[in-house]
Amino acid sequence: MLVFKFGGASVKSAEAVKNIGEVLKRYPDEQIAIVISAMGKTTNALEVITDHYFHRRKKELTKCFSDLKKYHLDIMDELFPNPTHDAHRGIRSLFEEMEARLGKPHTMNYDFDYDQIVSYGELLSTTIVSGWLMEAGIKNRWIDIRRYLKSDNTYREAKVDWELSSRLIRQAFHFKDTRLYITQGFLASTINDMTTTLGREGSDFTAAILAHILKADSVTIWKDVPGVLNADPKWFDDTVKLEKISYLDAIELAYYGATVIHPKTIKPLQNRNINLYVKSFLEPDTEGTLVANLNYEKLIPSFIFKMDQVLIRISPKDFSFIAEDNLEKIFGYLSGYGIKINLMQNSAVSFHICTNNDKRKVRSLIDDLEKDFRVSYETGLELITIRYFDQSTIDRVMINKDLLLEQRFKQNIQLVVRDRG
Repeated sequence: MLVFKFGGASVKSAEAVKNIGEVLKRYPDEQIAIVISAMGKTTNALEVITDHYFHRRKKELTKCFSDLKKYHLDIMDELFPNPTHDAHRGIRSLFEEMEARLGKPHTMNYDFDYDQIVSYGELLSTTIVSGWLMEAGIKNRWIDIRRYLKSDNTYREAKVDWELSSRLIRQAFHFKDTRLYITQGFLASTINDMTTTLGREGSDFTAAILAHILKADSVTIWKDVPGVLNADPKWFDDTVKLEKISYLDAIELAYYGATVIHPKTIKPLQNRNINLYVKSFLEPDTEGTLVANLNYEKLIPSFIFKMDQVLIRISPKDFSFIAEDNLEKIFGYLSGYGIKINLMQNSAVSFHICTNNDKRKVRSLIDDLEKDFRVSYETGLELITIRYFDQSTIDRVMINKDLLLEQRFKQNIQLVVRDRG
């Protein structure tokens, strides 16, 4: 039994949806649970829609919703020219549900509203893909993962209820009368059936959860790149594909921000020693990258760039030391706002954190910190992480950069830098 995950790029157009069928034809006898993300940049569009909805920008909301609907309906018209096809009915129903929700007042809980709205991306994509595969003669069963993958109510970063989810998922994915299941990545629900999400780019995690619970032979993440590269091609022309990497390296790269694999993906697979493959849906017969329980001698440097970072410097108002009670208060604020720390460093009288510049959360955090501390901050920065670094790799990334903060470990270095322009 296999688990496949197809990301947004692999379902961004009618042609891309058809290509999924071509990939699946290479596995005619396998039992496969197929996890699918929202189409193209749909999640980004739904995040904008959520923001307009929450801040009552009706004109902008109407325009963005209309654009999103047209994008999906254009794909539908190309895949299903007959307007009476069952797939059209399913998509119309989802857009009607979504429109009705957007017509109601928001709940004052941004993260809750986010999950209820943004989740439509995966519901739309899986409905379209399942319908097309049936049309192409590839029988499958569509499953609403929210009925079986249960979580707490930490909206936007839900924590999985493994015990309950394991029982429900085994009941649903039994493969007795179908060999293919189509389901959504990223989504879950509470015990009261309120939709939750597993964190941005969480579809990889969904695939790992299913693989762990169903004891899959392997997981394959289908991407628009040939495998795991040692850097994003938009930064370097001479990227190298990593033929194989260990679970440990995959965890490190994902933790520091590599976008090929979601940070939570590896642990469920490692616990059952399940191999993970990262392959190209454009060249499905090529090898890709193997992530497994491996040891190797040749260490290839990997580069991770996180843009739009904010560096916050916190110090006591009375010039006293940064002691445990200060740190407890700081971490309490960070936890309360759900702010992820990408780098932290403390000295006797100051504490630095580097984080993503979520303007809404960061502004509120700084306002609270300023009640107890002196706070300064700088935005528009870059955080560069190099795994298996040496001086030549540092020199390569520091061209036209000013170094603001550096943190070194045996195998990793992190650099907070300002671009000189």
